[in-house]
Amino acid sequence: GHRLDNFPAQLSGGEQQRVSIARAIAGQPKLLLCDEPTGALDYETGKQILQLLQDTSRNSDTTVIVITHNTAIAQMADRVIEIRNGKVKSERANEQPKLVADITW
Repeated sequence: GHRLDNFPAQLSGGEQQRVSIARAIAGQPKLLLCDEPTGALDYETGKQILQLLQDTSRNSDTTVIVITHNTAIAQMADRVIEIRNGKVKSERANEQPKLVADITW
């Protein structure tokens, strides 16, 4: 698109975030660590990114780990690890992960 020739500093925070996620997924990594992947995004774009991450996890050989303060996102996870004050507070398997479309915050 229209931002193809722009440098990263010329992009908004949300645009930078989307570009970094796209670059990471394009490399087909075995492990994808996402620190607050929806943090700089509006609600709808955030849901699109979460859908992309869920699809990547389900349909490729990539393990996706999402680190977030948004507890609603945990509903889509296969496994949830809660950390408080630098220590594991709880760990559980999510027997019925929700689809991104069914999550709201």
